[in-house]
Formats: sequence, structure tokens, C-alpha cells
Amino acid sequence: MIILDSSAWLEYFAGTKYADIFTVFAEDFDNLIIPSITIYEVYKKILIQRDVYSANIAIDFMQNGKIIDLNTEIAKNAAHISYKLKLPMADSLIYATGQIYQARIITLDSDFKGLDNVDYYEKSI
Repeated sequence: MIILDSSAWLEYFAGTKYADIFTVFAEDFDNLIIPSITIYEVYKKILIQRDVYSANIAIDFMQNGKIIDLNTEIAKNAAHISYKLKLPMADSLIYATGQIYQARIITLDSDFKGLDNVDYYEKSI
């Protein structure tokens, strides 16, 4: 199973030079799980940068993967992760979802750097 972090989704939808790295994951619907917090982050960012139409198209595409709603188990695990690793809330929720679903997290977010089951791609300027 694979989770694309919000940073990876945003690069993918923007068609940046990093988009090619993430295409194989973003289009592997059979193995793709989407934490619901990722829907929030991607929708909000695209809404700010572009418009509601573009944000809706992105979310419609993401829904081809399996959406994982926030539940008590994920929330409690994320709280422990946030406390232990000092991760922000959204990153903790994504990481907890990855652990529970035994998914590899693909990201450009340096908060995940060095964590187990994470493929971190460093963003160059």
C-alpha cells in the first residue's frame, strides 16, 4: 500500500518537475490509500492557489484511491506519534494511517525525513 503525502499530490497536480516521480504512485489506484486529512490539505491549497473548480477536479481524481476516514484508532496513534516525534497534527495523522495500513509514505515534506516506511524526496530549488 502507498500513501502520497499532500506535498507529493500538490507537485503531481501542478505538473512540476517532481510530478514524474509521483505519477506511478498517484495512478496506482489498487494500492493507493488516501488519509482524509490529505483531502483537506490538497483541497485548501489548490483552492488558495487556483479556484474551486480545480480543487474539485483534484479531489475527484484522488477519490480513485481508497479514502481512509479519521477514526479513534488513527487519532490516538497520531497523538502518540505527535508527542513522541514532535510531528505536526496533519503529518502525525498521515503517518499513523500509514502505520495502521502498513503503507509506505511518499513525500517531499522534510518532517517525514528519516522515519520508517517513508520515501522522502528532497526538493531542490
